[in-house]
Amino acid sequence: MSAGQGSSGNVIAAVCSFFIPGLGQLVQGRLLKAIVMFVLAAALWIVWLGWIIHLWSILDAALYKPQG
Repeated sequence: MSAGQGSSGNVIAAVCSFFIPGLGQLVQGRLLKAIVMFVLAAALWIVWLGWIIHLWSILDAALYKPQG
């Protein structure tokens, strides 16, 4: 069974990112991407644009395909 889009790991990661932007990337082991998502979302929520990064974080976690 291949891991990738639609796998249970990606669904769990997407749900995690739904609650906290970047948490899904952290669950997938992508520390740098998780930090970027969290910081961007936090910074942009100040000007009410954080929802864009929040949605991006959810989609990125759901559609992630590991290399190799």
